Amino acid sequence: MSTLTEPFTVSFVLRALLGGVLLAAVCALTGVWVIARGMTFLGEAMSHGMLPGVAVASLLGGNLALGAGLSAFAMAAGVNALRHSREFGRDTSIGLLFVGMLSIGVIVVSHSRSFATDLTAFLFGDVLAIRTPDLLLLAGAGTVVAVVSAVFHRPFLALTFDPRKARTLGLRPGLANVVMMILLTVTMAVAFSVVGTLLAFGMLIAPSAAAMLVARRLPAVMATSFLIGSAATVLGLWISWFAATAASATIAAVAVLIFFAILGVRAALAAARRAPRSVPPLEGSL
Repeated sequence: MSTLTEPFTVSFVLRALLGGVLLAAVCALTGVWVIARGMTFLGEAMSHGMLPGVAVASLLGGNLALGAGLSAFAMAAGVNALRHSREFGRDTSIGLLFVGMLSIGVIVVSHSRSFATDLTAFLFGDVLAIRTPDLLLLAGAGTVVAVVSAVFHRPFLALTFDPRKARTLGLRPGLANVVMMILLTVTMAVAFSVVGTLLAFGMLIAPSAAAMLVARRLPAVMATSFLIGSAATVLGLWISWFAATAASATIAAVAVLIFFAILGVRAALAAARRAPRSVPPLEGSL
């Protein structure tokens, strides 16, 4: 038993565990809305769109999370400005901004002497390098996201399922959409500090998608998403310790594997319910 708990006796692993749990809470509050509103592609694009801000902040010696947040906000503002364009669809504007932001980020990073090392850190992060200020940032962001989500729960709900009715009820869907985009920006920025730009998207989507397979009411989905994200953090850190794998990537991979495991169990149960029941043979003879 002492061997199994060995990783969590080390201070930097404990900080990584706390950071992962805090991230799971933030992503649970935001990821559910992202999936319910069909904003998954935007989340994916935003995870790459943070690279220019991170690269500039790194070269200038600034705060990387702040740079990531500003870059992600610029990406979200661009998508929001182009979403009513008649020339092309919303997905096209997201795709163009996604490629453009990623290209700018790579160009900026390429001017750094430590190009390969910096880019690896930007993309994949290092959860084991979390420090106390990072934990405070995660806790602060989680508090803000929780308060805003509670205040805007009804407008978010109406915007997700019936925007026209939301407008009729005076819930201001335009404002709700902007606030939701800001929450997504904050979530992606703090997720970057834990698992990097690429894997942040996995932690945002995988636990929430898995939770939607086992729960129906939104509060229950969010709570389940938090539990799944926390479990992925614990298992990911434990596996990475003994298998000597990248901790951030292992956490994200475990979250995705949990989703497919739940999906497989649901499919098996559904197949079992559809299977015809065999009729037992009659006993006895004439």
